[in-house]
Amino acid sequence: MEKKAILMLLVVTLSLISGQEQEKNNLDTQKAPYRIHTLFSVECQNYFDWQTVGLMHSYKKAQQPGPVTRLLSCTDEERKGYRGMELAPTFEVPSMSRHPKTGDWYPAINKPAGVLHWLKYSKEAENVDWVVILDADMIIRGPIVPWEIGAEKGKPVSAYYGYLIGCDNILAKLHTKHPELCDKVGGLLAMHIDDLRALAPLWLSKTEEVREDRVHWATNYTGDIYGTGWISEMYGYSFGAAEARLRHKINDNLMIYPGYVPREGVEPILMHYGLPFSVGNWSFSKLEHHEDDIVYDCSRLFPEPPYPQEITQMEPDRNKKRGLFLNIECINTINEGLLLQHAAFGCPKPKWSKYLSFLKSKTFAELSRPKRLTAQSRQMMEVEIHKEVDNEPEKPHPKLIHKEVDNEPEKPHPKIHTIFSTECSSYFDWQTVGLVHSFYKSGQPGNITRLLSCTEDDLKQYKGHDLAPTHYVPSMSRHPLTGDWYPAINKPAAVLHWMNHVKTDAEYIVILDADMIMRGKITPWEFNAARSHPVSTPYEYLIGCDNILAKLHTKHPEACDKVGGVIIMHVDDLRKFALQWLHKTEEVRLDRSHWSKNITGDVYEAGWISEMYGYSFGAAELNLRHVITDEILIYPGYVPAPGVNYRVFHYGLEYRVGNWSFDKAKWRHTDLVNKCWAKFPDPPDPSSLDQTDNNSLQRDLLSIECATTLNEALRLHHERRKCPDPNTISTPKLERVYHDRVNETKTNAETTRTDAETRTSAEVSMAVETTTSRKFGNVEDVQALRHDEVPKNNSQKSSQDETSNGTFTSMRFWIMILWALSIFGFLGVMSVMFKDRKELKKRGKGYKSKRRTSYSGFWDTNGQDRHLRNAETA
Repeated sequence: MEKKAILMLLVVTLSLISGQEQEKNNLDTQKAPYRIHTLFSVECQNYFDWQTVGLMHSYKKAQQPGPVTRLLSCTDEERKGYRGMELAPTFEVPSMSRHPKTGDWYPAINKPAGVLHWLKYSKEAENVDWVVILDADMIIRGPIVPWEIGAEKGKPVSAYYGYLIGCDNILAKLHTKHPELCDKVGGLLAMHIDDLRALAPLWLSKTEEVREDRVHWATNYTGDIYGTGWISEMYGYSFGAAEARLRHKINDNLMIYPGYVPREGVEPILMHYGLPFSVGNWSFSKLEHHEDDIVYDCSRLFPEPPYPQEITQMEPDRNKKRGLFLNIECINTINEGLLLQHAAFGCPKPKWSKYLSFLKSKTFAELSRPKRLTAQSRQMMEVEIHKEVDNEPEKPHPKLIHKEVDNEPEKPHPKIHTIFSTECSSYFDWQTVGLVHSFYKSGQPGNITRLLSCTEDDLKQYKGHDLAPTHYVPSMSRHPLTGDWYPAINKPAAVLHWMNHVKTDAEYIVILDADMIMRGKITPWEFNAARSHPVSTPYEYLIGCDNILAKLHTKHPEACDKVGGVIIMHVDDLRKFALQWLHKTEEVRLDRSHWSKNITGDVYEAGWISEMYGYSFGAAELNLRHVITDEILIYPGYVPAPGVNYRVFHYGLEYRVGNWSFDKAKWRHTDLVNKCWAKFPDPPDPSSLDQTDNNSLQRDLLSIECATTLNEALRLHHERRKCPDPNTISTPKLERVYHDRVNETKTNAETTRTDAETRTSAEVSMAVETTTSRKFGNVEDVQALRHDEVPKNNSQKSSQDETSNGTFTSMRFWIMILWALSIFGFLGVMSVMFKDRKELKKRGKGYKSKRRTSYSGFWDTNGQDRHLRNAETA
């Protein structure tokens, strides 16, 4: 008994000591010199209100130490009708969205203006040692403690924003006395209060400076693909910090964008959902909810994402799976916050649903519990000194420290990443399905990423988020400055955006077009790519490299290479080159006086190949000399060189095999991806080809291979979508098959041609319609087969055509019988009527007076009746 008592006393004592120690640790973050305060800036809008709800909920859930303050910028008019004062602890600051002096409309300036106002007028700012500054569109996953993540006085911690290229060029020299101290940082900011007091006024004034410097808003100065000065506030911060001589500790592991895959061993403690992201067919973009009053709409949440078990089934790769879990954690945390906020408003209890049950479950609580820093998460980016090409002073550039794993075997070849550019349309979707299928089939090393350029409206309607690993890019089809419509510019703009926003460990980047099919591996070591020596394929029609066009648009016309199609480039070259590619494309596009065929080689003389010249001229500017090879790419329909193993089909041109043909342009408006079992007309069987001419035989075999691969990709895509078995769709109840005619308008010739098309059930999209059959008085399921535009294919006929012909014959027979019965019935009725008429005529004359008397008596009787009724009444 005594021993038990002693043990119990010991346990109680240890518990008390532990509790006191934990309480002491908690209090330490609220006492000098460890007092932390979190700030974020918003405006009086529904858009910022739902973001505030998400951030505030994550702040509490992650157990972020210290108080939090929302810096609320409102105009007088906005403040009168504002409903969200209770959403967060708030410090109101004057709105500078419309600059009081210049009249410039720039809401982003409210962030530095709000911070400065808080420092000057808030009593809370007098009792703070460390400040964490976040954006409203963030979710906190774990405590952000400045000294734990490496912040020191004079050395703030921030995330890496690589696209701030103005730190490396004349922009920094114009706006700071210390351009060598300009750091490309933003997003998460953790710094000492004394540093913030020194920085805040400079942050605001430098933002104003850059905003007024319209001459240097261009993409080649700022990295802003819109060239509208929209990221002036970010430069204001970097230039202001340089003026204050603050040197940042740059950490690229603490913050992650949903949609990105976290590095191995890294546990991000902050999510920034500034870009669209998706999981399977589900997607989320904050821009779609700009006017959304979801905070004040009881029980309404954002669309529920897939559940964890679904992600486990859809993605076998462990690290990619972690990325998908982050995606759903982000939106689930926001929705959980909305539920709690609705309850705080006194909304009725929402109806039970599977999703609500999940948000309240132990599973979600475990998945979203506060995250702690790992050793890899704490790794900083160190400074690497390199010299600029133009002999400018040496400048520091961040480089990620990679922790080597002991005894890891050396990899024989550098890492590769493949990218291709598309837009939000069905035309690019079926091309994407073909390319991605062939990528995996070819065994190409590394990963593949689709650069998807969409307008906001297109993205809202878009259904193909799950067709490929995707990086979303703002559309530049309509140029934001010139208004020029030129979708091809999206390719260099997307590559630039990807390079600036994505951290890749690949040493070489392979750039393809969407209308390509891979046949084999495309590797830098096989085709001898090296730094300053990218590999590409010959495009001999780019005659502008040999004439005045090159002299006008590059300092090194002698370095202009006639190349395009497939590109293999070292990542360091691509970082420097991407901006030149975009800039030169814009130049050539604006140079309308030199669009003629004799200068560009463009038969349309419409500047349509400006992007190709942008590539060649941009590469010449940096003196990149290409290794040109004609053994990578072939156009279907061309005769292959003997013994060459081509790695890529580029089906940009129409090609034929006998009477069969394929032209991608004819399928521009056909949705082959979302309509079950839709595909292209099957090419001829290889066994049917003429064997006498080997050149023609090899050409046709490659053409058939390209088309067959596309159809194979579509078939597998439909299987993944779990489309119904095509063999079960056709039933004995099938009454009718509609054979549509395809009307193709040829705008150049202003003529219209109608082709009768015959297709198999697998070549058309199927839709089951329920119709009422009046013939037999019952309801039948009639499967109507519909199709869009298809190229003419006379090489084969469908077995189902015979069935449909039989069906038509059967229906025609019954219709004829029905018509015959109707006619006979009508004649029978008419004959009876005529017979009665004849009988009346026979009796006519003899009974005429009798009929009259009869009729008179009838009327007389009625008259008598009236007289009798009148008499009775009297």
